[in-house]
Amino acid sequence: MVWGWHLSFLSASTSNLPCWLVEEFVVTAECSPCSNFQAKTTPECGPTGYVEKITCSSSKKIEFKSCRSALMEQHLFWKFEGAVVFVALIFACLVIIRQRQLDRKALEKVRKQIESI
Repeated sequence: MVWGWHLSFLSASTSNLPCWLVEEFVVTAECSPCSNFQAKTTPECGPTGYVEKITCSSSKKIEFKSCRSALMEQHLFWKFEGAVVFVALIFACLVIIRQRQLDRKALEKVRKQIESI
């Protein structure tokens, strides 16, 4: 009895989901930036600012689906690469500075040992 209730709950909850989550779909318009009007009226534009138009196979519903464009991904990749290079340069400078400090301390120690002889 509990199992039957669980299945009825599952089927009722899938009716609220977008059709592309529960059935096959075909992309009818490729991923493109949202227009100003779409950004205000279509909630799918919110997460990425890009949307693609899809048609679900079984129900023939036409819906919009949030997507990530290749251009946006490339831009984020190069931002990340730039940040990594920047951090690497900072740490390289810190290593050089620390190495010079240690070299000075070692030279000073050797100088004091030579003076004490």
